[in-house]
Amino acid sequence: MSDHPSYLAGDAANAITVRAETRWRSALLGAAGVVAFTLLTAASSRLRFPLPFSPVPVTMQTWAVLLAGAVLGPAGGAGSQALYLLAGAAGVPWFTTGSVLGPTAGYLLGFLPAAALVGFSQRRWGWTGMIAGMLAGSAVIYALGAAGLCVMTGADLRHALAVGVVPFLPGDALKLIAAAAAARLVTPLWLRLLRGR
Repeated sequence: MSDHPSYLAGDAANAITVRAETRWRSALLGAAGVVAFTLLTAASSRLRFPLPFSPVPVTMQTWAVLLAGAVLGPAGGAGSQALYLLAGAAGVPWFTTGSVLGPTAGYLLGFLPAAALVGFSQRRWGWTGMIAGMLAGSAVIYALGAAGLCVMTGADLRHALAVGVVPFLPGDALKLIAAAAAARLVTPLWLRLLRGR
C-alpha cells in the first residue's frame, strides 16, 4: 500500500535529499555568480578612457556594478564587489589608478553599497524598483567618489564635483540604461537557473 510507513519514510528521505541537493546547487551557483561578476567588474575597468582634466578615468565599471546588484540580489551583488575590492587590496592589479587608496578610492568603496541597493530594490519592488535603485546606487557612487577626491587629492567639494561627477553624468546615464536592459534579459534566466527550472 502507498501509505505504508516504509514508503512514507522513503518518500520523506527522498524529499530531504532533493532539498539538500537543491540548496547545495544554489549555493555553488551563487558563489560562481559572485566570482563571475567580480571578474566582469575587473574586465570593465580595462575599458578605460583617461580625461585630461580629471584624475578619474571613464570606465564601464558602473555598468557592471549595477548589473551585478540586479542579477545577484543585494547579498550576491555586494559580495561580488567586496571580493573585487579585497582582491585588489591584496595585490591583484586591476584598479585603474593602481591602488585602492588612489583618487578613485571613494568610487571603489561606493560599488559595494550601490550593488546592494540595486539588488534590494529589484527584489523588493520589481523592475521599477530596480531603476530607482540604479539611480540611487549611482548617486551613492558619486557621493563617495567626490568625498574620496576631496580626501585623497585635497580638492574642495566644488572642484571634486566639477572633475569627478558632472563630466560622467551623460555616459553613466547610458550605462544605467544598458545595465537595466541587460538585467531584464539576464536576471530571469539566472533566477530560473538557481531554482533548477
